[in-house]
Amino acid sequence: MDLRLTDEQDQLVGAFAGLFAKQATPERVRAAEPLGFDKALWDQLLETGAVAMAVPEADGGWGASLVDLALVAEQAGRVVAPAPVIDAQVAARLLGRLDEHDRVAAAVAGERLVTLAVLPAAPSTARFVPSAAIADDAIVRVGDRLMLVTLEGARAPFGNLGSMPVADVDLASAVELASGADAVAAYETAVDEWLALTACALIGLGARALEIGVDYVKERKAFGVPIGSFQGISHTLADSAAALDGGRLLAYEAAWAEAEDAARFPELAASAFAFAADAARDVSYHSLHFHGGYGFMMEYDIQLYYRRARGWAGIFGGADAAYRRAADRRYGPLPKAAR
Repeated sequence: MDLRLTDEQDQLVGAFAGLFAKQATPERVRAAEPLGFDKALWDQLLETGAVAMAVPEADGGWGASLVDLALVAEQAGRVVAPAPVIDAQVAARLLGRLDEHDRVAAAVAGERLVTLAVLPAAPSTARFVPSAAIADDAIVRVGDRLMLVTLEGARAPFGNLGSMPVADVDLASAVELASGADAVAAYETAVDEWLALTACALIGLGARALEIGVDYVKERKAFGVPIGSFQGISHTLADSAAALDGGRLLAYEAAWAEAEDAARFPELAASAFAFAADAARDVSYHSLHFHGGYGFMMEYDIQLYYRRARGWAGIFGGADAAYRRAADRRYGPLPKAAR
């Protein structure tokens, strides 16, 4: 596995990092709360090709690899971007696998924002659907059927710790896109992609939270010296840096495996998500904690990361749910009585 970036990938990172630096500042992130969506940022991302890059050239896209998407996801995570980049990319790729080419074209053109329910739904309701509060359509799995729901009038948004545009979705008006084993397999691949990309976003979030913490402890003084010189602080932040490095390697290995080691991709994607969720949670906690009481104040940027580290992971049920999925992919699902 060679994870060195190509020249084109370096340019991709630079382009999106520059866009996010200008269009997803902490002030813009705050202004997008509590819904967690910046329409101007999203329009800019569409113009830049954030959705188009995710789909094959035959559908009018760029045919980017999952590693390419992972690079963008990490940059989005670094600024906790209030835009549904991962959800829209994964949903568009799933529509392509289902031969819904007209719907893919609409998503690429920005005419319809489509998201994906990453947890199977009950017969009448899909719970905690990411981006459903602001999307036009959602793809939902009900048993062995994939359903498309037009969200206007069918969603119930609710407040949440991470200021995310999530909603419960009523399936009364859903129409069937596909059914059977192939449809379920396509959906599970989409969930695996969502896990791998969200893992990268969480690593980006954690990396920036660590930078914020390090910058603060170098400036804040106690007993006449920077508090970062205290071993209890410096060693903890060093451990966080090591965890993020490991998480980044695992997340990019998962993205690489989608094309190069498909049999291991589902297990790696779930493992990467779980590890990244734990790492981002811990580093954002430590960075906030080292701010003292200031860290909880809304004017400090670290709280933006602390809240989203928990909120983003919670969409799938947290690290524990992802570790169970990884175990299921390796060993097969346990009987319900044993869970």
